[in-house]
Amino acid sequence: MISRSEINPGAGVMIETKEDQGSGRLVSGVVSDILTSSETHPHGIKVRLEDGQVGRVKRIDVKV
Repeated sequence: MISRSEINPGAGVMIETKEDQGSGRLVSGVVSDILTSSETHPHGIKVRLEDGQVGRVKRIDVKV
């Protein structure tokens, strides 16, 4: 499980949006804001990407 402290604004991540929940489709992008206030969340830390999409972090992507 990825914790909040592992994610920083500017980090490349792969997220699952609410619309794609359960589909396995992931979207890559760069973190703009971290929306989850707790250190961990069972479904992933919620973030907003620089392009405005919101979702839960499933992977940290160093290639973005």
